[in-house]
Amino acid sequence: MTTQKNSFSVALFSVLFGLIIGAIIMLVFGYNPISGYMALLGSAFGSMQDIGGVLTQMTPLILTALGFTVAQTAGFFNIGLSGQALAGWVGAVWYSLSFPNMPVYLMIPSALIIGAGLGALAGAIPGWLRAQFGASEVIVTIMMNYILLFLGNNILQNTMSKGIKESAETTKQVGANASLQMKWLTDLTQGSSISAGIFISLIMIIVVWFIMTKTTLGFEIRAVGLNNDAAKYAGMSAKRNAVVAMAISGGLAGLAGTIEGLGNYLNFFTQNGSPAIGFDGMAVALLGGGSYLGILGAAAILSVLKIGGLGMPMSSGVPFELVDIVTASIIFFVGASYLIKLMQARIKAMDDKAAQTTEAKKLSNVGSASDSNQKGGE
Repeated sequence: MTTQKNSFSVALFSVLFGLIIGAIIMLVFGYNPISGYMALLGSAFGSMQDIGGVLTQMTPLILTALGFTVAQTAGFFNIGLSGQALAGWVGAVWYSLSFPNMPVYLMIPSALIIGAGLGALAGAIPGWLRAQFGASEVIVTIMMNYILLFLGNNILQNTMSKGIKESAETTKQVGANASLQMKWLTDLTQGSSISAGIFISLIMIIVVWFIMTKTTLGFEIRAVGLNNDAAKYAGMSAKRNAVVAMAISGGLAGLAGTIEGLGNYLNFFTQNGSPAIGFDGMAVALLGGGSYLGILGAAAILSVLKIGGLGMPMSSGVPFELVDIVTASIIFFVGASYLIKLMQARIKAMDDKAAQTTEAKKLSNVGSASDSNQKGGE
C-alpha cells in the first residue's frame, strides 16, 4: 500500500512539475500560461466531439501501456510496441478487406484475434532470442520496429491486391462488417472516431490485472522478473516465461494496432515512421507507476494533453509543440523520481523536526510550570 501511495505521489508531482515547466516556457516566450492551459482544457472538453477524441486517443495507449507493463514485470524493456502494433494493424486491415462478405459476428472476433496474434508473434521473437541466446531485447525490438515498418509498407505497395487498394499508398476503407465504430457512439460524440475499442481496452485492463495477480502464469512472470535464479530454483521455466511475457506484451500492442485500423482510421496507409502509440504507451506505463488504474489515469492525462494541445494555437497562440515539451517534462520527472522522493523525504524530515521541537517546547513549558509551582509551595 505504501509503495502504491509513493508511486501515485511521484506521478502527481511529475504532472505538476511538467505543467510548471510548460508555464515557465510560455512566459519566457511571451505567452500567457493561464490562457494557454485554459485553451488546452477547452479544446479537450469543449464539446462531446472533443471528449470523443480524448477517448479515441486513450484507447491504444491503454493497450500498449498494458503491454509494456507485462514485459517490464517479467524484467524486459519492450521498445518494440510500435512495430508490434503496426503488425496487428496491417494484418487486421488486410484480412478484413480480403473477406468483405464475411458476417460481422465472425469477422470482428477473427480480425481481433489475427491482429493480436501477429503482434504476439512480433513480441515473441525477441523474447525467444533473449531466452535462447541472451540477445538484448532492447536492441532486437528497436531493430524490429524498422523491419515491421518497412515490411508493412512493402506489403501495402507490392503485395496487397489492387482490388483492396485505393491507391499505391492507401487501402480502401474496411466494410461495415469489420468496422468497430458504433453509430450510437458516433452520434453521441458528434461524429468523432470513437469506437468499441474503448470498451475492449477497459476490459483488457481487468483481464491483464486478473492474469498477472490471480493466476499461476502471472505469479511465474512476476517471479522471473523479481529473481530469475530463484524462479529457476523453484522449478519455473525462465525461458518459457520470457517468451510468454513478450508474446502477451506484443499481443496487447497488436490489439492496439488492430483497433487503430478497424476503429479509428478504418484503413491502412503508408507509414513515414513507427506509430507513436507505442512510444506514448511506454510513457503512459511509466507515469502509471505499475498500477493498472494508474495506467488508465495516465492515458487520460496524456490524451487530454494531445487533444487539448491541438486547439491551443488557434485559441491562445501557443504552439502545439509546447504540449510535447510538457509531456516530455512529465516523463522526465517520472524517470527522475529519485529527486521527487528525496524532496518528499526532506519535507517529511523537516516536519518531523518541527514536531519534535514543538513537543520539546511543550515539555519544557510543563517542566518550568512544575518548578514554579514547587517554589511557590515552599
